[in-house]
Amino acid sequence: MSSPDPQVRAARNRTTGSPHRGPVVAVTGAASGVGALLVERLAASEDIRRVVAIDERRGECADAQWHVLDVRDPAIAEKLRGVDVVVHLALDLDLESDAAARTAFNVRGTQTVLTAAAAAGVRRVVLCTSAMVYGALADNELPLAEDAELRATAEATGVGDLLEIERLARRAPRAHPGLNVTVVRPAILVGGTDTALTRYFESPRLLVVAGSRPAWQFCHVEDLCGALEYAVLEKVEGELAVGCEGWLEQEQVEELSGIRRMELPSAVALGAAARLHRIGLTPSPAGDLAYTMYPWVVSGSRLHDAGWRPRWSNEEVLAELLDEVAGRHTLAGRRLGRKDATAAGAAGATVALLGTAALVRRARKARRRI
Repeated sequence: MSSPDPQVRAARNRTTGSPHRGPVVAVTGAASGVGALLVERLAASEDIRRVVAIDERRGECADAQWHVLDVRDPAIAEKLRGVDVVVHLALDLDLESDAAARTAFNVRGTQTVLTAAAAAGVRRVVLCTSAMVYGALADNELPLAEDAELRATAEATGVGDLLEIERLARRAPRAHPGLNVTVVRPAILVGGTDTALTRYFESPRLLVVAGSRPAWQFCHVEDLCGALEYAVLEKVEGELAVGCEGWLEQEQVEELSGIRRMELPSAVALGAAARLHRIGLTPSPAGDLAYTMYPWVVSGSRLHDAGWRPRWSNEEVLAELLDEVAGRHTLAGRRLGRKDATAAGAAGATVALLGTAALVRRARKARRRI
């Protein structure tokens, strides 16, 4: 959605005699991804007085007030003067990022934003983590309530960072009295995203671990922005889960996607994934597999009670995801070039997993030769 021309907006306010009296909102990570979409949405809203956009580069929204800086820079406190609500979206969840550097950015950035917001007199910070923090476990209820225990471990990509951000969110109101913190936890995010879970649908076969009970729930980025706007306008607060209504069983996903399954015993799949990651052949640790094995569907009841509804269904989001990943080729979480993908063929996923022992031996021999 494109935002109205600032002069048109000003003329409208003069005519109606009703200038914007809503909150001033700052968005970090504002130049790309969800941040860029949210900035455009808020800048176009008659309920928002002003949007302050913060990133390491300037984005495209002309109606926002831009500040170019790293969110770990304490100088951000000055940029937040006069801001009512901060939405912190500057997170690095790139599969290819160095894990230590990623954690340093994510945790330090969140700490700095929370401290700076309190120092600047901001009344609310909205953080975005993921429904992955609930953990994917065989005994999870379907669906999970927002106040369900966070049982995830740090074994999946970026989840350790998200759990630490959740801890910072719980601690912030005690450390900074007067600062309210809302946490939004989306299901599998789709819409220009690249995660271990979206790459699952880039494989020639859908890996199914024998005896597992997956349940697939998606969240379109547009619906996430809508939920974040609800939090900004204080229509809802606390811990919020967001996703499409209900979920899809594995058989439904296979039928809708047209991608056949490849079923492997748990020990083989998990052991192979762990070895491939350990020797650096794949970016995804074995912990990512749990989220394709067991349910972690959320109810979103608090947003629903506040009147929010998703505009996208799971079927629609899956269709969009399949369109996005068309032409991409991934085996065991590793992106392949066109030549590699052609050579791998339909049996590539099996080779990638079951051939791990040979790959490990090769890697060890190579190291010995160095």
